[in-house]
Amino acid sequence: MSVNPTLSTTFEQRREIERLPQEQVANHQLRRLNQLLSEILPHNRFYRQQLSAFDLPIDSLERFHQFPFTFKDQLLEDVEGTGFANNLTYPIDQYCRFHRTSGTRGRPLIVLDTTRDWQWWIDTWQFVLDAAEIGPEDRLVMAFSFGPFIGFWSAFDAVVARGALACPTGGFSTLARIELIRSTKATVIFCTPSYALHMAEVAAEHQIEAAELPIDRIVVAGEPGGSIPAVRDRIQTLWNARVIDHSGASEIGPWGYRDPKGRGIYVNESEFIAEFLSVETGEPAGEGELSELVLTTLGRSGSPVIRYRTGDLVRPTWDDDQPCRFVLLAGGVLGRTDDMMIIRGVNIFPASIEQILRSFPEIVEYRMTALKRGSMDELMIEIEDRLSHPGRVEEELHVRLGLRVKVMTVEMGSLPRFQGKGKRFVDKRLKGDG
Repeated sequence: MSVNPTLSTTFEQRREIERLPQEQVANHQLRRLNQLLSEILPHNRFYRQQLSAFDLPIDSLERFHQFPFTFKDQLLEDVEGTGFANNLTYPIDQYCRFHRTSGTRGRPLIVLDTTRDWQWWIDTWQFVLDAAEIGPEDRLVMAFSFGPFIGFWSAFDAVVARGALACPTGGFSTLARIELIRSTKATVIFCTPSYALHMAEVAAEHQIEAAELPIDRIVVAGEPGGSIPAVRDRIQTLWNARVIDHSGASEIGPWGYRDPKGRGIYVNESEFIAEFLSVETGEPAGEGELSELVLTTLGRSGSPVIRYRTGDLVRPTWDDDQPCRFVLLAGGVLGRTDDMMIIRGVNIFPASIEQILRSFPEIVEYRMTALKRGSMDELMIEIEDRLSHPGRVEEELHVRLGLRVKVMTVEMGSLPRFQGKGKRFVDKRLKGDG
């Protein structure tokens, strides 16, 4: 596969490190970690305080596992009154990139990157682009708005560095994006799973078959949908295109990319140290155990995160018989720790319900609302259903989850559509509503 020679790694080098035994990957991580610490600690006030009790360099990852965790609330502490994240290493005049999280789970977090950090973003993105088999012959429609969202900018620059044709569509309507796909004969879309479904819906409203457009790959992120089989299958059917899932975050970087067999997402262990905390015990999780993902960046010195609690729920698996020996997250990101509901003693995640709802092709859109009735969590689901028959959905939820959940139909087109991250889960439990 041909890529731009200005990139810091080649396709062959990326494949080589994927094939390393876990022991060699750990040695690589330890070396990179000590390099990072030696660079940031003289300047980074936040981590100098966090790690003041530790002698450096460290001689093993076991010692590293004694470091304190980093939480997003800590990064939001505006100690110096700048409004920027609390983990900056250098003076502000050394940063050239400003981005901000969406704030859907609280106050937005402003993150900054240096020129060197941004090159790291572009290089790390190449693992995602490899998984999507993107080359200079491809034409990509970037179906995002221009703004402080880092996913668009980092993907765009990574695609450009690779030599493919990147088409920005900030300010375009959905129909205008569809027309651009048709006129440019675009082969790839970058968007959220929600927006891939919405684009197909808008195309159908204008008598355009998305499956007949030239798109053959759709690279998605921002929601669990790309690794939820029912969602992935629906997108692939509507577009007659392969869905390539990946994962990342503004404060972390593009840390995960698709397994070619569709089993989930690999963590890029050449650039991140991954740890897994059991949801049940809080201790290190075992193979296949539901756990919270903890990540450490190895190449982002300007805005590093060390043992960062992502809040993402995953099931880690290791298999040395596969071409890629990095840890695989079976089923991708399964949900968020703060989204988990306990309904009549059963742990439920929005992604589990989405898998069931998307198995009904007649359901165009939906919204879940979690309420608190006394000390108990309750769930209500609204659906736009071409059959106007919520009973069959309630029965399927009962069969597959063992729960009776209230489902009601609403008028077609009345539920919101999303260009960015879908907000189909409304959590009113903390508000005391209902």
